[in-house]
Amino acid sequence: MKKYYISTAIAYTSGKPHIGNTYEIVLADAIARFKRLKGYDVYFQTGTDEHGEKIELKAKEAAKDPQEFVDEKAAEIKKIWDIMNTSYDRFVRTTDKKHEKIVQKIFKYMYDKGDIYKGEYKGLYCTPCESFWTESQLIDGKCPDCGREVNEKCEEAYFFKLSKYQKKLEDYIENHPDFIQPVSRKNEMINNFIKPGLQDLCVSRTSFKWGIPVDFDDKHVVYVWLDALTNYITNIGFDFEDSSSEFCKLWPADLHLIGKDIIRFHTIYWPCFLMSLDLELPKQVFGHPWLIMSDGKMSKSKGNVIFADDLVDEFGVDAVRYYFLHEIPFANDGVFTRDLLIERINGDLANVLGNLVQRTISMGKKYFDGKITNKRETNELSDKFITLINSLDNRVTKKMDDLQISDAISEIFDVLRASNKYIDDTTPWILAKDETLKSQLETVLYNLLESIRVCASLLEPFLPNTSEEILRQINIDNKNLSFVDDNIYVLNDPKPLFLRIDQKKE
Repeated sequence: MKKYYISTAIAYTSGKPHIGNTYEIVLADAIARFKRLKGYDVYFQTGTDEHGEKIELKAKEAAKDPQEFVDEKAAEIKKIWDIMNTSYDRFVRTTDKKHEKIVQKIFKYMYDKGDIYKGEYKGLYCTPCESFWTESQLIDGKCPDCGREVNEKCEEAYFFKLSKYQKKLEDYIENHPDFIQPVSRKNEMINNFIKPGLQDLCVSRTSFKWGIPVDFDDKHVVYVWLDALTNYITNIGFDFEDSSSEFCKLWPADLHLIGKDIIRFHTIYWPCFLMSLDLELPKQVFGHPWLIMSDGKMSKSKGNVIFADDLVDEFGVDAVRYYFLHEIPFANDGVFTRDLLIERINGDLANVLGNLVQRTISMGKKYFDGKITNKRETNELSDKFITLINSLDNRVTKKMDDLQISDAISEIFDVLRASNKYIDDTTPWILAKDETLKSQLETVLYNLLESIRVCASLLEPFLPNTSEEILRQINIDNKNLSFVDDNIYVLNDPKPLFLRIDQKKE
């Protein structure tokens, strides 16, 4: 099987992740599950970023040791990822001793190579983003990423020679047009950051202690981005002397899935670090859009923060997954509202999907005691319907290959809607009144069950629990992704997949 290595950004352990943070892990999970469905040997990595000045300050505010603080936050983040039914293969932490040891080796290697040198940093620093900025990069005098105040800092630091790799990075991006996606993010990186000239990057700090010590200069700790970004190789066994067989198999990563706010670090800093290490670059970095509220980005100060576990308690995990995956376009931010979530549950999940499954099984039980085989009564209407079913896998695969996840789901729901129309057009309840049309009736129900089976199989990456329940109700384990002529269905009793919600009551 062909390997596929997908990673999310590692979540910062400063607090509980809200639905905007949670969207990323669900998106990555859908991609990973789909690749498994298509026969890939998938490795899916996520985890937590646990060092830095912000963590040290947060721990102090909570009157806790930093390690105790990040242990609690990492457990909370992992719990949310598990609640969302995500199928990661490894949950990594930057406080793992193995990671810390390799980061120290990487730092020393770059220093010995001349790519890291000691100097003094004086700049404008945003503590929440752990980023230094020049005056010209500020927006209205504030951090361009988060809009918060910046403070002037001056301290001894080690620097990485980003400028040394500028031309090599420009050439790589030009020769690998799919490296940065979507194209709007690539243009932003080239025009706003690379073309104006790369500035050497501060990669150590002395003003706090919560970080990986520079082992040959213990006044310094490794600055967060060199520590955090290298997690993609340290946790699969990269080592200078003897990298593991897992590393040799998996690297380079096929996809780094990250938020658009940190694409600079993944498409400028990270490639240059890898060039310094003489390692291949990841095949693609996708800077996904945000899930925001109607009044803008979520923040505690606005009082508009929503947590995924609260939504799951109220609406169920697959309903929340569906909203995340269907309502956020490829390159534009998606907006969360309770009204739209309920509308999607009632319209798409309960009506289009749930009603189709329940109607079909109920007719199968009523007219044939639940045992349905294919009587192959063909006509133009059924032939067109079967052709539509058989083309679905290719259409969904094309959308998923392009990371058009919302559109991939829409392709499946188009076939589900066509299946409901097929019921209306073939009128099984009228066919049932004429004994001479019994074979035609059974063929119609068989065609519907095949549509449901194929759609349920393709829905597994997005709605894993629902997919499993549909296949249980139609009582079949054949996950062939096209129409099969000779299945035998012995149906179980139908049960509602999603209950409609009274919107007025809500």
